[in-house]
Amino acid sequence: MLTQERYHMIEELVNRKGAVTITELTKQIPASESTIRRDLQALDELGKVKKVHGGATAIEQIFITNEEDVNTKKTQNVEEKEKIAKYAASLVRENDFIYLDAGTTTEMMIDYIPSTNAVFVTNGIVHAKKLIAKGLKTYIIGGLVKPVTEAVIGADAVNNMKKLNFTKSFMGTNGIHMDYGFTTVDIEEAALKSEAMKRSYVNFVMADHTKFDKMTAVTFAALTGGSIITDVVLNPKYKDATIIKEVKGL
Repeated sequence: MLTQERYHMIEELVNRKGAVTITELTKQIPASESTIRRDLQALDELGKVKKVHGGATAIEQIFITNEEDVNTKKTQNVEEKEKIAKYAASLVRENDFIYLDAGTTTEMMIDYIPSTNAVFVTNGIVHAKKLIAKGLKTYIIGGLVKPVTEAVIGADAVNNMKKLNFTKSFMGTNGIHMDYGFTTVDIEEAALKSEAMKRSYVNFVMADHTKFDKMTAVTFAALTGGSIITDVVLNPKYKDATIIKEVKGL
């Protein structure tokens, strides 16, 4: 039996039963105990199962089905978001043409953007107000307004995006997952995020550590689709999968 076939069988058994012993696995899979132990170690490192003494347990998948309103989000992980926002703002260069995604961390970034000739395009209503208040040249994407996030989304917004080409994009996300990439809860919002990242030379995804190992309904980009700016990475597997900047010590 091939290694990948054993991996699949082990993962299927663990997820179906919740927890299995090595003895149980050796009865179900034609492999020695030592081989099963090595397989469990490998699957644990891949984040597929949790290896425990004498066997393995299923890993809880944290699936987000709803989205909190903007005011609630603004009170969460403020210190972490501030460090992320400050570092992201330092990446803005003269004459950049930047897409700034709606979101509380991207909004906070505006506070740290210096006077610049860079031009900004955003789908965030509050973002647009803050940018013009700082005297920064700003365009807002037209389309449907989503009240929960105060963001412009929808087919019209995506179509308006198609003629633009950005030097950089700064994106928000609801979840970051090894298998499912960057995700959000809304199909229309995902379409706009995806289009913006396709049209940007460099993509930065701004997310604090609580967004890792979480997934929501719609993937808008693969994990390799953008460099992540975060406070700290608790799961080292992500560092091997994509480019990550940790700002905890900054």
